[in-house]
Amino acid sequence: MRVGILLAEPSGPDPRGQLRDQIQRAADDGLASAWLSNIFGLDALTALAAAGCGVPGIELGTAVMPTYPRHPAALAQQALTAAAMLDGRLTLGVGPSHRMVIEDMFGYSFDKPIRHLREYLAVLAPLLAGNPADFTGETLRANIGLSVPVPGRVPLLLAALGPQLLKLAGEQADGTVLWMTGPATVAAHITPSITAAARAAGRGDPRIVCILPVCVTSDPDQARARAARIFAVYGQLPSYRAMLDREGAAGPADVALAGDEDAVGGQVSRLAEAGVTDFVASEFARGEDAARTREFLRTLTA
Repeated sequence: MRVGILLAEPSGPDPRGQLRDQIQRAADDGLASAWLSNIFGLDALTALAAAGCGVPGIELGTAVMPTYPRHPAALAQQALTAAAMLDGRLTLGVGPSHRMVIEDMFGYSFDKPIRHLREYLAVLAPLLAGNPADFTGETLRANIGLSVPVPGRVPLLLAALGPQLLKLAGEQADGTVLWMTGPATVAAHITPSITAAARAAGRGDPRIVCILPVCVTSDPDQARARAARIFAVYGQLPSYRAMLDREGAAGPADVALAGDEDAVGGQVSRLAEAGVTDFVASEFARGEDAARTREFLRTLTA
């Protein structure tokens, strides 16, 4: 199982420098990958291309780009351009986001998101592989090829939690990106569903990128209390709430990895046993615990 980190959203007058420093530190620590969310701050693809081109040898990924606001051909062009700047080290994670974001904030309809994603990937996937897209669906149409020079295809991951999306991810993408999904749910639901779909479609075993909050500490109760405050909103969004319910978790704090090195190490091992191919740490520790958490992550790469 590969180990990576979720990059923190930069703030202040030099976001590119801050992000570059985070990526450089991750590479120096031997981490395999660094991922950036695309919410309301920096555009993740632009930021990774700008900050990551000077740090070789580490995979950079989006976790995740929302699909609705961009035509799939436009997103493919942006992703291919970023991949070219990064010498082919980009992995594109996409997802539908949430109804409250797409409808209430962007003003788009969130009707039939499965149909939307199926049609979206029918255009996005061939373009990322360097092939033209010729598709007419109920909500999307494209007849276009791109000429961005990229060394190889851009891997595509779909944020998939429910059965239909996991099936779609197995059939049309290279795997999935998870958030707020614990090891029991990965083992019983995520891994078997997406793997069966991928094999039925004649594809290789999918990547399962699992992002979870992590804090190595001698005071796990305090860490979980802090996690409950920081990540409270994710316990209210329907897609994550469904995964927490499957796990038997009252809230996000219950799936956070918190405790000393042995305790967190045991939780990471459970993820590997569940089928996770890439564990990505969302570090939320402060002070001495922050340094202790990063040192622990370094040991995982040994």
